[in-house]
Amino acid sequence: MRSAGCVAPLAVGLLLQAGPAASQGRANHADLVFPKEATELSAFSPIAMGIWKPAGAGPFPALVIVHSCGGLKQQLGYWRSEAIKRGYVAFIIDAFSARGAANCRPSIPIPRTRGVKDILDAAAHIKTFPFVDRNKVGMIGFSWGATTGLIAGSRAYAAEAAPGREPVAATVSLYPNCFAPPFGGTQGNEFLRADHATPTLLLMGELDTETPPSECLSRLPALKARDAPVEWHVYKDATHCWDCADQHNQHWSPPWAGGRTVQYRYDGKITEDSAARAFEFLNRRLGVSARP
Repeated sequence: MRSAGCVAPLAVGLLLQAGPAASQGRANHADLVFPKEATELSAFSPIAMGIWKPAGAGPFPALVIVHSCGGLKQQLGYWRSEAIKRGYVAFIIDAFSARGAANCRPSIPIPRTRGVKDILDAAAHIKTFPFVDRNKVGMIGFSWGATTGLIAGSRAYAAEAAPGREPVAATVSLYPNCFAPPFGGTQGNEFLRADHATPTLLLMGELDTETPPSECLSRLPALKARDAPVEWHVYKDATHCWDCADQHNQHWSPPWAGGRTVQYRYDGKITEDSAARAFEFLNRRLGVSARP
């Protein structure tokens, strides 16, 4: 079964542009219209762009939640719930639907520069609410969202994509792509850049054949040695999208992979452990006391 969750190296390479192309990407795609109010989470809360808050006046830390190439999927509901349970305001953004696309088929609907600006615009927006601690805003992203979050951690790239915007205070990236190798005549593109400055935790699966962790693991130690604020963990038995209960056992063969089969296998225990690791990291980096 074909999935929309992948980020093909060719598409990624064509869409990661800087300089004049960054300005063009912003001009061709209007800013997202963010919610002006927040609600409390209930069993009837839709998986849609929205802001949900814990009970009380706050101020609370906040988490911008950025979807995968598959768009608004079930996994976002899980992470939204985990954020609220741990005392975070949860802000799901939808970078695709407002621009006429539910997912990345037939191609990624926005350039990376636009995605980076969406993230930093969302962080600026959530800081305007009185129940949010503006010094404690992080983000979590999945696949496409995870990769876009990595790029947003580059000082130079963020300054080009979203001039004047502050970076998020911490990022968690689940199964990101750190490098798109040359493909079809394109040049390779670095997503985990040398000037990476945002505290970032990368969670990856050893069995991931869609965004293999090797491209990250070959870069992270050198970044760490230069005091970049990066941490990482690789799950031995995890595939891509291990937290995607609604996509369990999906298989497909993306053309850019030369016939390689990609499998998604949901794993509840790894999902729970990744949530524990993600929020331990966020609490530590944002200076948040864990809820009992």
